[in-house]
Amino acid sequence: MFEVVNGVYHERRERIEPATGATAERMVKRLNELADHPVGHAVRRRPRTVQPRPRRPAGADPPVPVPRGGGPLPRAAPASLPPSCDEAASVVIELPSPGPSALARWFPGGAPGLAALPEHVIATGGGRWWADRAVAPKAVAVSSGDHLLLRGDPGALNPDALARFAGSYVEAPARFLPFLGAAFQRIDPWERMVYVRSAAATGARPAHGVTVRRLTPGDAPAVVALGPGAAWIHRTWGGPERLASSGLCWGAFHRGRALSLACTYFLGSRYEDVAALAALGHRRQHLALACVSALCQDIEARGRTASWTCSRDNRPSRLLAWSAGFRLTREYVHYATGPARIPALHKPQAA
Repeated sequence: MFEVVNGVYHERRERIEPATGATAERMVKRLNELADHPVGHAVRRRPRTVQPRPRRPAGADPPVPVPRGGGPLPRAAPASLPPSCDEAASVVIELPSPGPSALARWFPGGAPGLAALPEHVIATGGGRWWADRAVAPKAVAVSSGDHLLLRGDPGALNPDALARFAGSYVEAPARFLPFLGAAFQRIDPWERMVYVRSAAATGARPAHGVTVRRLTPGDAPAVVALGPGAAWIHRTWGGPERLASSGLCWGAFHRGRALSLACTYFLGSRYEDVAALAALGHRRQHLALACVSALCQDIEARGRTASWTCSRDNRPSRLLAWSAGFRLTREYVHYATGPARIPALHKPQAA
């Protein structure tokens, strides 16, 4: 068993359920507001106005209190689909990697966090491209690991075409939400936070005998030995061998065993989004912090800036980010998709 320090959303059993009080209408409005802004754009909060509380008439029944405790985040009821969906593409086809000019039309580069995913797929090949058609597509998607970005006109896709993306984390404009709701039995909105490294890191002091160093191709077996619970960290690279050979991963080792890893999760042109994990039983030993600090120095030497993305409810990841010198820059929301209403004809292969 391993503790996921960054990216706890990859391990759904680790998710901290928000309070049921989050089902208030204002939370639904906030999630929709975040969904309207694509990744890479800051979301400004509107000034809060305090409304006077209405007086309850004498003899009226008291209001029903909102229960406390765990519960899923709310999701707005999906709007009715346009009639054009019946004539839209019922499948999505895989495309070869596009050039930078084609990428700029759909996914502007140079932004931190998840926005670096398309550039990562082009640079490393650790992902796949999809579209409703091969020539002049109207809707496109790019996936890496468990993450998917959707852009374009959702009316060009039949909801059945999205079935292959069950069990993914989807970031898309709000206009795609009715189609996601029609394609999957469940969609859970998760608020995410993007940090950029702009301050000095807290000093890390690993225990005696622990070595923090860059991974080499020979360290692939040590990455595999971390177990299936740590597989998410190399999924965007296409496997442990490719991650160990990338030169963009640092680890804390003791007698040949990897205790903690920090790597570039998404490799962008200006930003490198960082992910980290620590083996269970080796938490609070400054291992993850030492690995992240070494990786960030390496990123700066390459002329790029390190970013960090995590769930709003992942307090350990937020504390680690702050200790490593990351500061919050923006928020967005992505959606965890459940089982497809109609199973996909062809299940996508792992990138």
